[in-house]
Formats: sequence, C-alpha cells, structure tokens
Amino acid sequence: MSKKTLDITSFLKLVLEALKASKVEYMIGGAIAEWAWGEPRATQDLDVVINLPIKSIGKFSKELEKRDMLVPADIILDTIAEDRADIPLNAIHMYSGLKADLYLMREGDALRQSAFKRRILVDYGSPIGKVFVHTPEDLIIYKLMYLGLSGQPKHARDITAILKAKSGNIDLQYIEKWVTQLGLGAIWDGLKGNIS
Repeated sequence: MSKKTLDITSFLKLVLEALKASKVEYMIGGAIAEWAWGEPRATQDLDVVINLPIKSIGKFSKELEKRDMLVPADIILDTIAEDRADIPLNAIHMYSGLKADLYLMREGDALRQSAFKRRILVDYGSPIGKVFVHTPEDLIIYKLMYLGLSGQPKHARDITAILKAKSGNIDLQYIEKWVTQLGLGAIWDGLKGNIS
C-alpha cells in the first residue's frame, strides 16, 4: 500500500475494499450519505454502520491493516462484549489521518436495524461507484439525534438541505414515528418550520 496521503474519496474506497474483501455488510451515513440526498459538503471522516459477525472480525481487522488502518481484532471483540453506549470503533489511516467511525449493529437497537433494512444502493459515479447509504429519512433521524446531543449547526443545515432537495419525496410518517419515540419533536418542528 502506498504511503502517500489520501483524499476522502480515496479513503472511502479503501474502507469499502476492506469491507468487500471481508464480506461485511455496511451502510454509509454522515456527510457522505448527505452527498446523495442533500448537498455535498467537505468532511474529513466517514460514518459507517457495519454488520460484523464474530466469525468475520479477524478477517476484517487484517483487511483494514493491509490498508494502513489498525483496528485489532481484540479491540473489536472488547467493544462488542462491553455492549457500551453507541461509541464507534475508529479506523484511522496512518498516513493521512483520515478516520472512519465504525458503528456496530447491536441487538436491541431498533432504529439502526430499521435503517439497515432500508439502506439504498446509490451510484456516486467514478471513482466511488455504487455504495449502500442511509435513506434520506434515516439520515434525517440520525442528524436530529446528533443535533439534539451536540447542537452543531451542520446537522441542521444538512437536514434542511435534504428536505429541500427531496421535497415531496420524503416519508414524513416514518420520520415522525421515530421522532416521537426518540423525543425529538421540538427539534424536528423547529426545522420543519424553517422549510415551509
């Protein structure tokens, strides 16, 4: 593997290669998914949900290492065993500093399981190609959660961009079901008010 620095697109390709080589199902979220549904914005990291069976952990760890990201198998196992809060594994590229936040599928996480079942294969064209991403609805729900936790305005901007770009093609009932369950009504109502 070349030790030259990477841009975010080349880094995404490396992560996707590792996932494919180890036969791990995935779904891209965050700013990269935003490129499909809202508007492109710069990012220095990837958000990736992975459905990682125990039997694939060693292979996945080795495939990442081949691509200059060190995520030891025992760290992955510890993360699974701890069943801790939704804190991702960090796969940091040693030469560029770019980072993939790897979120593990967990039993009992109904929202993530629902989002994973609904993921969509989107063609980003060359050089990325076809990639599984969050639906616009699920991306909105996660961004509402992060907005509620962090207050970072980028999440509000992303949600607004998706709602404008996908106007009339959003399953509002699905979003509102989760908004109610997650107690995000006030944040959601404020953002919807900005669009109308």
